[in-house]
Amino acid sequence: MALDLSKTIKQLDSLIGRLKNGQEDRDQRLYLALEAMKATSPESLQNKLNNPSPRPFLWANATERLADSHWPADVPDDFSVISVDGSHIDVDRHVPVACALINIGGCILRYGTQPNAYLFNKPRIYSGNELYLTEQDQKITEVSVEGAVLGLKRTVEEIRSLEPLLNNVPPDVPTLLLLDGSLVLWGIAGRGYPPIVRKEILQEGLIPALESLRLLALNQKLALAAYVSLPRSTEVVNALRLHLCTSDAGQCARLCSNRRSPISPCSMVNHLMDRDLFERLLEPGQRSGVFMTNSTVVSQHYGKNHQICFFYLHSGEEIARIEVPLWVAENNDLLSLTHTLVLDQCHRGVGYPVAVSEAHEQAIVTGPDRQRFREMVEASLTKKGLPVYTSEKSRSKRMAWL
Repeated sequence: MALDLSKTIKQLDSLIGRLKNGQEDRDQRLYLALEAMKATSPESLQNKLNNPSPRPFLWANATERLADSHWPADVPDDFSVISVDGSHIDVDRHVPVACALINIGGCILRYGTQPNAYLFNKPRIYSGNELYLTEQDQKITEVSVEGAVLGLKRTVEEIRSLEPLLNNVPPDVPTLLLLDGSLVLWGIAGRGYPPIVRKEILQEGLIPALESLRLLALNQKLALAAYVSLPRSTEVVNALRLHLCTSDAGQCARLCSNRRSPISPCSMVNHLMDRDLFERLLEPGQRSGVFMTNSTVVSQHYGKNHQICFFYLHSGEEIARIEVPLWVAENNDLLSLTHTLVLDQCHRGVGYPVAVSEAHEQAIVTGPDRQRFREMVEASLTKKGLPVYTSEKSRSKRMAWL
């Protein structure tokens, strides 16, 4: 039986009613939070953020005042934007052959005196030993490359694919490498993965790929960034929360959660997100100051050069979070290039970066694609005279009943 929407509409109406009733209080707290941001001095903020006691929430380190804003530079006469995205088909126990597929799609967009566009996608099937991360010390440790681990591997493959694409761009042309989503592998934190996962995904995967790009950027104007649309982050809100807090760490740990506090003045920012603040602070085209994430994944595994920084951008249509590695954030030319070209991409894409949209279109694996892939696996088995089988559960789902 399908979802009975008639049984949920009253609950939905009640939910919306509660939101409406709390809107006035939320607006007042947002106003007070903005005034507190504007009044925060760099010295007092840094003193509080750099010498914190443990708290039950994640905050960002600020390199400027919380309320600082910046306008973009002029768009270069010639530049390129390279974007990649990925999609995958996970291992399916109802398919006769254990295999997974990662499809990397992308585009190279050249602007200026020699405009050009190159679109591509590169699917790859993984099977056999490729579906396991294996390490042998005193005993063998194996982790299946499926589910969340396959998603992590796909992210690494996306970033690895960027370096070869630079061969298609003249080194004297300013270039932005633009990814969809976060540069922080949040999914690797708090999962209890064995060390082999962090080793393969981070130490031997992501970090070498980032380092190769950093070294290339030493000799050409090359920036790397990731675009997070409609971000739900609260790291800047929590930096303000920490600055306002008058409680000791023990009281905070007992009474507060990662999203709210019952104690004033910290309760001022309850349920607010970073984008709520910067929607009011930034003019269209402006970016915020630069912040650095305190994610333990980054601080413990990314190394000094690849700490992840971010700023918020008012694209004209939304407040987006733009993430960059430290080597971009510390280079004013590369930081300015990132701001300018991301904004330009949003204007060309009617609110969303056109290169990211094109990369997504090349990478996406649709529902019919997944079914066709399964049929191709079965057809290949039949052609080779190998048995084709499936679970009764899968067979039942494909049959029409009453």
